[in-house]
Amino acid sequence: MKLAGIDIGSRSIELIVLKDGHVIHSKQADSGYNPIERVKELTSGISFDKIMATGYGRSIVEVAFDYPTVTEIKAYGAGATALFPGVRSVLDIGGQDTKVISINENGKVVKFEMNDKCAAGTGKFLEMMATTLGFELPSLGAAALEGTEGIEINSMCAVFAESEVTSLLAKGCQRSDIALAIHQSVCRRAVGMLRRQNISTPLMFAGGVANNSCMIQLLQEALGQNIIIPTNPQFVGAHGAAILAGLS
Repeated sequence: MKLAGIDIGSRSIELIVLKDGHVIHSKQADSGYNPIERVKELTSGISFDKIMATGYGRSIVEVAFDYPTVTEIKAYGAGATALFPGVRSVLDIGGQDTKVISINENGKVVKFEMNDKCAAGTGKFLEMMATTLGFELPSLGAAALEGTEGIEINSMCAVFAESEVTSLLAKGCQRSDIALAIHQSVCRRAVGMLRRQNISTPLMFAGGVANNSCMIQLLQEALGQNIIIPTNPQFVGAHGAAILAGLS
């Protein structure tokens, strides 16, 4: 049986098809202004027996395509356990929210916390800051690793933080130093959530920001431990949705 999972995020959409537990198809696209069209493109020519949708835009495809849906919390729990059976916690820094999820040995969610009240601390925040600093988003983490400590971003609001960055640039601060401060700000928020949850280890870091080398290093230093990074961290939710499709 072919099981498909699709994760409609605020910034990107991921599709996975499993057969006998193995990935036989995986595709990704930007969500864009019309995610329904992106879903049509991703699923075109792909055959599957069951599908489950998850993510920020799951309700859209539930209406448009009559796909069953599951919350990204449950999908990430199932996906993390399938990829690394020993995982007990997941940190997902996505485009518009940050999630900390504690799971048991079966991938069932024990508790979770989500921060979606403000863009600060999310992938969207890093994207905004990269633009303000004149970096391409993929190069922001590498630039931050070249930075020197000493600057602090204090604003809890993304708009005010952007104003802080603009002011720092006007004062002649190095872009790499500001980039490091931005990453440290996001890291502090994530670590605060992890500590409030009193997470168990091992910890998996998933979502688009898990591709950021500086964020990985800062998190590991702050937590004093190594964290698990999947080969394709943005596909964890889609993988979990595919598994849950087989159980529905």
